[in-house]
Amino acid sequence: MLDETTLEQRLVTLEQAVSDLQRKFESKSTSENWLEKLVGSISDEAAFLEALEYGRTFRQADKPTDEVDGQL
Repeated sequence: MLDETTLEQRLVTLEQAVSDLQRKFESKSTSENWLEKLVGSISDEAAFLEALEYGRTFRQADKPTDEVDGQL
């Protein structure tokens, strides 16, 4: 069992950590729209479309053939 001094010190440390986390959370700017941050971040549309196609192909690779054929 922990003695009182150790327990109090751990509680002080915990309270300080919670206070730090609250300050970090409050200082973050939540006013910015996540979509506004994303718009314009993709400069090469052809490469983006190619990456989408690779992802689609990868996802369909795990499906049984009859499911893939039914979607075409």
